Amino acid sequence: MPLSSRMPELASFEIFLAIAQTGSLGGAARELGLTQQAVSKRLAAMEAQVGVTLAARTTRGSQLTPAGVVVAEWAARLLDVASEVDAGLGALRKEGRERIKVVASQTIAEQLMPHWLLSLQDAARRRGDSAPQVILTATNSEHAIAAVRGGTADLGFVENPGPPKGLGSCVVGHDELVIVVPPGHKWTRRAHPVSAGELAQTPLVTREPRSGIRDSLTVALRQVLGDDVRQAPPVLELSSAAAMRAAVLAGAGPAAMSRLAVADDLAVGRLSAVPVPELDLRRQFRAIWVGGRTPPAGAIRELLSHIRFG
Repeated sequence: MPLSSRMPELASFEIFLAIAQTGSLGGAARELGLTQQAVSKRLAAMEAQVGVTLAARTTRGSQLTPAGVVVAEWAARLLDVASEVDAGLGALRKEGRERIKVVASQTIAEQLMPHWLLSLQDAARRRGDSAPQVILTATNSEHAIAAVRGGTADLGFVENPGPPKGLGSCVVGHDELVIVVPPGHKWTRRAHPVSAGELAQTPLVTREPRSGIRDSLTVALRQVLGDDVRQAPPVLELSSAAAMRAAVLAGAGPAAMSRLAVADDLAVGRLSAVPVPELDLRRQFRAIWVGGRTPPAGAIRELLSHIRFG
């Protein structure tokens, strides 16, 4: 049931208990860091509110009335409970600041998150602080979006062509897709570049439907060939960059992959990049969260600020 209008605020009980414990308005004022006038006014207001005289002013200080003695006992118990609740809420806030469930597309989880998290921990150590605990799950972009929308993840990182509807987001990185083949593939020996149409009609090694890489390639092809472009069925559908890379090396077919994921292979010649000049294969990595344009305060905002600004 709701409290009556005669129930004072906690601050009034705190001041009254200080009067009871110190025996004077001046002592209570010194203990609480207030002026004696402020303490006197708060006591008078409290007595007027409850309708009972709680303390008698004397030349030797303030003497509690019989009613005041009872109220002081209640105030002590009430403030003990309030202190316990306050500490508990603080612990909950601290836990919320220190632990964050993150879901990321596989490219981001494998290529970027380890560096981001280690850098975050190093920065926290230099400040003499502790970094938020990040529980990371790797999946595809579609599942990452669903996890954030469904509340099973606090923060997501995706590689879709555009920002998901109904979620807050910000750009945290850039990448590009690259068409890769094994060394010696026929596309590496031809005089003229591969066209967008030829790529669309070639069975590729791909990720599963609705993955960020697959959607990004489809968008790039549609920008050149139109929305009704028909793509050849995949030669293989695989759920990880490592599996795609192995399939390409085994000769299964070309693949569109993140340049981040194959940078080492390209550098040492294990894979070859095939240019498709007609296509814009640049893309953005985004962080997503439930809410507006500003990320939620606490661990989420701390992590994103570190990723974006160092």
